[in-house]
Amino acid sequence: MLSYLHAYHAGNFADVLKHLSLVHALDYLTQKPAALFYFDTHSGAGLYKLKGAEAQKNQEFTNGIGALWELDLSAYPALERYRSLVRSVNTSGTLEMYPGSPRFASEILREHDKLALCELHPREHEVLKNNIGRDRRIKLFKEDGFQQCVGAMPPPQRRGLMLMDPPYEDKTEYTKTIKTLAQCYKRFATGSYALWYPVVERKAIAQLWRAAVDSKMKDVQVFELGIAPDTAGRGMNGSGMLWINPPWTLKKTMEETLPFLASTLGEANGTDGYFKVEQLSS
Repeated sequence: MLSYLHAYHAGNFADVLKHLSLVHALDYLTQKPAALFYFDTHSGAGLYKLKGAEAQKNQEFTNGIGALWELDLSAYPALERYRSLVRSVNTSGTLEMYPGSPRFASEILREHDKLALCELHPREHEVLKNNIGRDRRIKLFKEDGFQQCVGAMPPPQRRGLMLMDPPYEDKTEYTKTIKTLAQCYKRFATGSYALWYPVVERKAIAQLWRAAVDSKMKDVQVFELGIAPDTAGRGMNGSGMLWINPPWTLKKTMEETLPFLASTLGEANGTDGYFKVEQLSS
């Protein structure tokens, strides 16, 4: 346990899916003047060096942000907006750094919004602390995000978005994620919740979807992006985002953007990509 380091995977196709949807949701939610609360259960380091040893080992960013870096994305405003935030941490114009979820959120959220970031891994926690600096909007916790998030609901702001992005080192985390989200939802049903998951075994994904429906949480949507067909037991070729009570604009945006991403990132991988858009409950 606690062996996972996201630096090996920073900027890959799974990050593109996760952060594309996160950026769109935060942009939408900050259109209203009232304060917003953002909670990140597994924050990671917040910023990653793509020229570092970890990212260079498999160079996974080449089938993600690397494949999009120089493209004309004007036909896909949400994707162009996401890339603009990545470019903001690469002032030289060369792709050298990739922001994690806390960095995306801190760039979008306003002065009166609040962020709570959980990271239990000792090394990642220290790096995250250095990366976020003295941002008075942020509270950083070296705690188990699964436990911390339940107690944080409902937030004082009564408007919020929670991102759950566990490493899935333990298979029980598939069950734990939905149970935890259901607890949070019971306390704060008007909040938006986003869960990232890897597509490795379809049986596990089917159980995850079924548990989400059985939990009685409303407006559950799923978006998947893969750079190759499912190959159970042979690594991760796809990933998904399960959203609970997302902005109403998210589904349409993903329907417009995911076909392009599946084609483009699949081609970058030398294979056929795929995507899914599903409404699990309304």
